[in-house]
Amino acid sequence: MTSHTTTASQPFGGTDTPGANAAGQVVEESTYRKIAWRTLPLLFVCYIINYIDRANIGIAQIQFKADLHFSDLVYGIGAGLFFVGFLLFEVPSNLMLARMGARKTLLRIMTLWGAVACAMMFARTPTEFYVARMLLGAAEAGFFPGLILYLSYWFPAERRARVTALSFVAIPIATMIGAPTSGWIMRSFHQIHGLAGWQWMFLLEGIPAILLGVVVFFALEDRPEQAKWLSDDEKARLTHVLNEERRQKASKGGHGHGGTLAALGDWRVYVAGLVSFCAYVLASTIAFFAPLVIQSTGVKDPFHVGLLSAIPPVVGIVSMLIVSRHSDRQRERRWHASVPLMFAAASLMVMPYLSHNVELAVILLAVATAGHLSSLSVFWTIPSTYLAPASAAAGIAVVSSIGALGGLVGPSVIGYVKTTTGSLALGLQVAGCFVLFGSILLLVGISARLLPKGVSRS
Repeated sequence: MTSHTTTASQPFGGTDTPGANAAGQVVEESTYRKIAWRTLPLLFVCYIINYIDRANIGIAQIQFKADLHFSDLVYGIGAGLFFVGFLLFEVPSNLMLARMGARKTLLRIMTLWGAVACAMMFARTPTEFYVARMLLGAAEAGFFPGLILYLSYWFPAERRARVTALSFVAIPIATMIGAPTSGWIMRSFHQIHGLAGWQWMFLLEGIPAILLGVVVFFALEDRPEQAKWLSDDEKARLTHVLNEERRQKASKGGHGHGGTLAALGDWRVYVAGLVSFCAYVLASTIAFFAPLVIQSTGVKDPFHVGLLSAIPPVVGIVSMLIVSRHSDRQRERRWHASVPLMFAAASLMVMPYLSHNVELAVILLAVATAGHLSSLSVFWTIPSTYLAPASAAAGIAVVSSIGALGGLVGPSVIGYVKTTTGSLALGLQVAGCFVLFGSILLLVGISARLLPKGVSRS
């Protein structure tokens, strides 16, 4: 399959030169731009709300740990238990999306997680906190891998890193918007109608997910064939290109008769899952403890903590877009996903020695955030590249599910270490070791020769 030459002038990658497959079919650049503008903005907003509702306990802890007399260990366990619910329902939810379609599945996921996010305001005991976090994870299960799978229905592999990166920009944007907003709600609404600021935060930030779930149901189409805003010729050309890509993957990968069993029998799924595990340790460390790192430098006002927490994602956005675009140009994935993780690991390891002032703390958090986001957008193009269509839904969900365990282990370990030592230092360094291991495993465990021709040139 012939690749596009990417130029900065095109907002969604590629040039005005049509892309062609082996059969001579072409899809005009205007078609891809049309698809991008019709699908990505809404999914982008949904992902912002998803990440805010998942990670807003990072700043909420500034108030509710004192109000509810929760230790750092209780907080760390609760933060991580989100991923237990996530793990239990990730694969079934993604398989349901493949069978029922994105609209119905995303409606279910978003309305449920919005309701649970609002209900977090009623947690009073550690047990209630744990149950609420597990239910939130169960409700959200399938959203992220479903998003990855959904994009594969509309964009060929050669464009997916750029498209995925644009979707993942929602993560830093969510922090840039969510952290200051959460801090402002907590400060401004505290004790209004007898509710604490953190209770108002959970309520007001949970409602948008319910509303957006309804919007998604009426605004999206499950497949290109159903898109009334595409011409018949555009549908035919795009469907042919995507079907040809799936056929080539099936013939090269040897999993044409795949499905769930084929995905479970592919050892590369487990290697990718372990890498995802380490990446989740990094993600959860940043999401759930970055506000605490900033607070430990002497910043106490929740709103100011939120403002400072919004700085690292700006660096992350720039880094992610540059790395993902370069990855597509070079058609190389492994090194582009691994090296950013190495930088993030180094940042976590030295952070305890240099985070005594707020400027250095924010800089190191920016490096860690840039490493996380840059690796994320490239890494998630790898599983869908070597998995056959019949195995993709299950395989992506398995990788994400294994990774979700890292979301449980990371906060729990850091919370335990902080409770026993009174310091974040050792916990951050342990997390850095996990991330470093993941970066090396990606290079060693998934060699260039295991990926289809044209995907990796390392």
